[in-house]
Amino acid sequence: MALTNNDIFKKLRVAHKLRDEDIIKILELVDFRISKSELGAFFRSEDHPKYKNCGDQILRNFLNGLVIHLRGPMPKKEAKSTSKPATSKRKQ
Repeated sequence: MALTNNDIFKKLRVAHKLRDEDIIKILELVDFRISKSELGAFFRSEDHPKYKNCGDQILRNFLNGLVIHLRGPMPKKEAKSTSKPATSKRKQ
């Protein structure tokens, strides 16, 4: 039996001891907004009438947000200077 996105989401939630508010904040780190009730639908049992399948986009955004949450944001790269490096010319 293969794991669904909902199963992966549930396992990550338990492994990192995350609450609904934590998950909402993690998703906001990648500019993804979701309500608490929408989020709760992913964690219900499959036979529940309000159960909702977790799509790839939601799981992908959660994983990207989780990386930022755990590691911090990526450092900004310095702008490359437009001047060329000095080269030495030797006569032989």
